[in-house]
Amino acid sequence: MSSLHLPRVISQRGKTAVEVERENFEKAQSIAINKAINSNVHPVKEKHVRSAILGTFHESGAGVFWATTSKLPLQGNAIICWKFLHVLHKLLREGHANVILDSQKYISLLKDIGKLWGHLKDGYGRLIAAYTKLLIQKLSFHKKNPRIPGSLTMTDEQFNKIFGADVNNYFEVSCDMLDYLDEILVLQEAVFGSLDMSRSNSMTNSGQCRLAPLIPCILDSCQLYDYLVKSLFKLHSSLPPDTLSGHRDRFLAGYRHLKQFYHQSGTLQYFKNLVQVPLLPDDPPNFTIASDFSKHVKPVAVVPEEMEPEAETPEFDGIGFLIDTSSPIQETDKFDETFGEGSMDSFNFNGQPQIDERDMIIEQLHKEIQQLREEIERLQTEAQMKIQPLLEEKEQLKKILTELQLTLDNTLKENELIKKELEEMKTVLPVADKLNDSEKLVKANEEKFKKMKDIYGKLREEHVTLLRVHAEVSKQLKDEKKLTEEKDMLLKAATAAAAASQGNHPSSTTAAASSPPLPPLPSPPPPPPAQHTNDDYEELTKEIELIKAQKLQLETDLNDVRSSSLALEESLQVTKTEKEETAEKLQKQVNCLQNELEEKTKEMVVAKETLQKEMEGVQSQLKSSQSTQQTAEENYTKNKEEMERKYEDLLTEKKTSDNEREEALKKLYQLLIESCVKQCNSILLDATEQSDNLLHLTVGCSADYLLDRILPVYECLEKLGNSFQNYKSNPISIQDLITSMVDFSHRLSDSVQYGLATSHSAQLSAGEELNTTCKNTIDESMKALTQIEKDENSVLAQFDVVLENVKKMQSCAETLLPKIADVKDKEIGDMVESEMQLTTSAIDLAASKIEEMLKKTQEDTTGLNLEVNESILDACTGLMQAIKVLVEKSRDLQKEIVAQGRGASSAKEFYNKHHRWTEGLLSAAKAVGWGATATMEAADKVVQGEGKFEELIVYSKEIAASTIQLVVASKVKADRNSKHLKELTDASKKVNQAAGKVIGSAKTGANAIEERSLMDFSSLNLHQTKKQEMQIKVLILEMEKDLKNEYEKLSNIRKHHYQLAGESEGWDVEEDNKS
Repeated sequence: MSSLHLPRVISQRGKTAVEVERENFEKAQSIAINKAINSNVHPVKEKHVRSAILGTFHESGAGVFWATTSKLPLQGNAIICWKFLHVLHKLLREGHANVILDSQKYISLLKDIGKLWGHLKDGYGRLIAAYTKLLIQKLSFHKKNPRIPGSLTMTDEQFNKIFGADVNNYFEVSCDMLDYLDEILVLQEAVFGSLDMSRSNSMTNSGQCRLAPLIPCILDSCQLYDYLVKSLFKLHSSLPPDTLSGHRDRFLAGYRHLKQFYHQSGTLQYFKNLVQVPLLPDDPPNFTIASDFSKHVKPVAVVPEEMEPEAETPEFDGIGFLIDTSSPIQETDKFDETFGEGSMDSFNFNGQPQIDERDMIIEQLHKEIQQLREEIERLQTEAQMKIQPLLEEKEQLKKILTELQLTLDNTLKENELIKKELEEMKTVLPVADKLNDSEKLVKANEEKFKKMKDIYGKLREEHVTLLRVHAEVSKQLKDEKKLTEEKDMLLKAATAAAAASQGNHPSSTTAAASSPPLPPLPSPPPPPPAQHTNDDYEELTKEIELIKAQKLQLETDLNDVRSSSLALEESLQVTKTEKEETAEKLQKQVNCLQNELEEKTKEMVVAKETLQKEMEGVQSQLKSSQSTQQTAEENYTKNKEEMERKYEDLLTEKKTSDNEREEALKKLYQLLIESCVKQCNSILLDATEQSDNLLHLTVGCSADYLLDRILPVYECLEKLGNSFQNYKSNPISIQDLITSMVDFSHRLSDSVQYGLATSHSAQLSAGEELNTTCKNTIDESMKALTQIEKDENSVLAQFDVVLENVKKMQSCAETLLPKIADVKDKEIGDMVESEMQLTTSAIDLAASKIEEMLKKTQEDTTGLNLEVNESILDACTGLMQAIKVLVEKSRDLQKEIVAQGRGASSAKEFYNKHHRWTEGLLSAAKAVGWGATATMEAADKVVQGEGKFEELIVYSKEIAASTIQLVVASKVKADRNSKHLKELTDASKKVNQAAGKVIGSAKTGANAIEERSLMDFSSLNLHQTKKQEMQIKVLILEMEKDLKNEYEKLSNIRKHHYQLAGESEGWDVEEDNKS
C-alpha cells in the first residue's frame, strides 16, 4: 500500500516547492474555513477560526478567505450566512491589519446580503440584516480612522497621538463611535429578542449559535465606551455644554442599553467560561463636572486563555496517503524488487504528493451531495417560511375576530356607535350569499352525480352488451373448435386412406378373389388436395388466435370497466357524504348567524331604549346644570370683584411691609456694622495700648517671625475691600463684610503686637520707627473701619493708605533682620538631649493612657457612644505612634547633623555654636510633647462626656503645626540628600495624616451626637414655633456676648503667653537688665 501515492509524486515534478506550499496552504485554509462555516446549528468552533486567523498573517491579507467564502451559499442558507458574518468579525478584530483593507471591496456584497435576508422577518433574517449593518459600520469606521486597530485596543498615549489636540477630531470620532455602539446595541437587542429568555436557550445548540457573535460585540463595546467617555470629557473641557447636548443624550441612551446588555449577558451560563462580562457603574459620568473623570473606571471584558488544542490529524481524501507500517524492514526490498535499486534516484522524495484526479472527483461529488442536501434544507426552510406566515395569519385572524367581538360589545354601550354596529352586522349578509353559493354547489354536485350515474348506466349497458358479445364469441369459438376437430379427423382419415391405397400388392387380388365379396362401402368424397388442406388449417389457427386475443382484450376492458365503475361509485358516495356534511355545516352556520342576528337586534332595541332614557335624563341634568352655571357665574363675578379689592389692599400692605422690612434690615445691618466696628477698634486699641504696658517691654520677637505674621494682613485687607464693594452692591452679603472686618482686625492686631515686641529687641532708632509705624497703621485702620460704619465714599482710598502703612511696617521689619539681638547660648547644648527624652516619655505616657481609656470605655459604654469613643481613641493611638516615630527620626537626623558639622568639637559645643537653631529645635520638641499630653487629656474628657470635640480638634491641629516646626528646624542644618531627612519628612506626613484622622473622627462623632439630639419641630403649632424662635434669638444674643468676651479673653491670654514665652527663652532679658 505504500506505493499507491507514487503517481502523485511523479506528477508533481513540474512544480516548485513554493507552488506546492501555496497549494497546500490554500487547501488547509479552505478546509478550516469550510469547517468553521457550515450548516450545522451550533456555534463556530474556535480552533477553525484560529486557523483562519493564522492564515491571514501567513498571506498578509484575506484573499484566500474571500475566495473560499465566495463559493458558499450565503444567499441560500441562513446558518451559513450567520456563521460567515461571525468569522468575518473575528478576522477583522484579530486578523492581519490588511484584512480590513481587503474587506473594503466587499462592502457592496455585505449590503446585498443584508437587504436579501432583511426581507425575512423571522428566524435569522433580522439578525443577519443587523449584523451586516454592524460590519459595514465597522469597516467604514476603520476606513475613516485607519490608524485605529481592528481590535480597538489602544493606550491613552496612542489615542491622544492619533487625534492630537484638535477638538474637531474628537467631535467627529465621538460621533463615529456612537454610531458604532448603536449598531452593536441593535444587534444584541435583535439576538435577545429572537430568544425565549424564560428557557435555558444559552445551553442549547441553536441558542449558542445565535449568542456566540455577541462575544466580539462585548469586546468592541468595552473599548468604545472607554474612549467615548474620555473624548466627551475632553470636549466638555473645551466647548460649552449646550453644544454637546446631543452627544450627551445619545451617550446616556447608549449607556442604559449597554448596561442592560452587560447584565443580560452576565447572567447567561454560556458566557460564564467564554468571557468575563464587565459591569458599568450605577450612575453615568457627569461630563459637566471635570472632577468626575477621576471616578471613571474602564470596563474590561476578560477572555480566558484557552488550552493548547490537541494536534489535529490531517484529513486526506484518497487512500494513496495510507501507509502500511506492519513490516517496515521489508518495505525497501519490495520497492527494489519492483523498480530496481537504481530507480530511487529518479524520484523526488522531498516534495509532497499531489492530489489525484479521482480524489478531486470524489470531493466534487461530496460537494454536490452537500449542495443537494442544502437545497433540500432550503426547500424545507422555504416551506416552513410559507407555513409560518399562514399560521401567523390564522392567529391574526383569530385576534381580529376577538377584537371585533370586543368592539361589537362596546358599541352596545354608546348611542353614536349604533350605526356602525348596524353596518358591521351587514357584513353578515355575505354569509347568506355564501350559503346560496353552497346551495348552488350542492345542486352542481347533484347534477354531476346524475351525470355520473347516467355514465355509469351507459357503462353498465355496454358491459352487459360486451358480456353478450363475449358469450356469442365463445359459442362461435366452440363451434369453430368442433368444426376444426371434425376437419382434423377427416384429414387424418383421408391421409390414412391414401397411405393404404399406395401399399396394395397382387396377392391381395387373389385373396380378394378367393374370399367372399364384401358389401359395397359408400364412396367417400374425393380427398382435397394437400396444399388446400394446409392453408385452411393455418387460417383456422390464425382465427383461433385472433379470437383468443379479442377475448383477452374484452376481459381486460371488462375488468377496467368494473374497476372504473367501482371507483365512480366510491367517489359518488364520498361526494354525497361530503355534500351532506357541507350542507349540515352550512345549515348550522346559517342557524347560528340567524340566532346571533336576532339576539343582536334585540340587544340593539334594548340599548336604544336605554340610551333614549339616558338622553332624556342627561337633557334634564343639562337644563339644571345650565341654571346652576348661571348662578355660579353671577357668584363668580361678585367674588372676583371682592378678591380684586382684597388683592389691591394686600399689594399695598405688601409694599408697606417691604419698605418697613428694608428699613429694619438697614437699621439692623447698620447696628451690626457699628457693633463689629466697635469690637474691631477695641481689638486694635488693645494692640496699641501694649506699647504703654511696662510688662510688655520684656516681650521680644524676631524680625523674620514678624514678617511671617505680616503677610496674611495683605490678604485680609484685599478680602475686606472686595467684601465692602459686594456689600455696597448687595447688602445681603453683610456676613462676608463682618467676617472680613473681624479677621482683618485680629491679623493686624497680632502683627502690631509682634512689631512692638520686635521694636524692644532692636536698636533705638529702628525700634522707635517700627513702633511709630505700627501705631500709625492702627490709627489708619481705625479710620477705615469708622468710614465703613458711616458708609463714606472714601473707604477704598483709606484702604490704600492702610496698605501703604502695612508695607512700611514690613520694610522696617526687613531692615531689622541683621540687627536682632543675640540669644543667650550658655548651657543650651545640655538641654537638647534631655528635652528630646522628655518629649519621648510624654508621648509614651500619653499612648499608654489612651490604651487604658480604650479598655475602660469598652467596658463602660455601649451603642453610639462606644462607637464614637472607639473611633476617637483609635485615631489618637495612631497619632501618638506617628509622633513617637517622628521624634525618633528627628533624633537620628540631629545626630547626623552634629556628626557632619561639629568637626573635632563636641556635640555640646556644636549646639552652643548654633544656639538659635538649637532653641528652635527645643521649642518645637516642647510643643510636640505638650501637644501630645493635651490631646490625651482632651480625649479623656471627651470619652467621659465632660469635654468638647472642638478641644480635641484644636489640639490635633496644634500638634500638626508643632511637627512642621520640628521638621523645618531639622531641615535647616540637614543635608538635602540625607536619608534621615527623607525619613523625617515621611514621618511628618504620617503625623499630619493621623492628626487629620483624629479631626475627622471628632467631627464625625460630634455630628452623630448632634443628629441624635436634634429636635423635632413637626409637632409644634404656630404659637409654639414663634416662642421657640424668640428663645433661639435670645440665645444667639447671649452667645454673641459670650463670643465677644471670649475674644477679649483670648487677646489677654495671647499677651500673657508672649510675655511668658520671652521670659522662659531669655530673649532680651540680659539687655533689659543691663539697661
